[in-house]
Amino acid sequence: MDHGLKMAHGLNKNIDADAGEQIDDPSQPFFRRNVRYFFALAFFLLLLQDVFGAHGLVAMHRSKIQIQAVQAQIQQLDQENQELQQRIHSLKTDPAAIEKIARDRMGLARPGEMIFQIPDSPSRRAPQSNASSNPKR
Repeated sequence: MDHGLKMAHGLNKNIDADAGEQIDDPSQPFFRRNVRYFFALAFFLLLLQDVFGAHGLVAMHRSKIQIQAVQAQIQQLDQENQELQQRIHSLKTDPAAIEKIARDRMGLARPGEMIFQIPDSPSRRAPQSNASSNPKR
């Protein structure tokens, strides 16, 4: 009545004597019978966490893109800052730059000079938005 099955050292595992394969014993606890599947599921969940989690590969890629964008913005602002520093330096030290601003923006002239302002003709007149922002020409 053995039917080719024998008990494997009291571990509640039935082994087919002819094929040497393990046969699940329904009297074993559920976890013990399915331990391989639980490990595979745990491994799969960890893999999902590593790829799609808060600190996973997708988040790292997104962070790298953001870092590159911020670095490009920093370079642009550094260049603009450098240009403004040069302009400040020229306004503090270069009399020609100061005179240019005095003539263009304030309408000032040297003693003995006369300033003539010629109004724009209707065909050469700038659009309304530019004309209203700079009334003196």
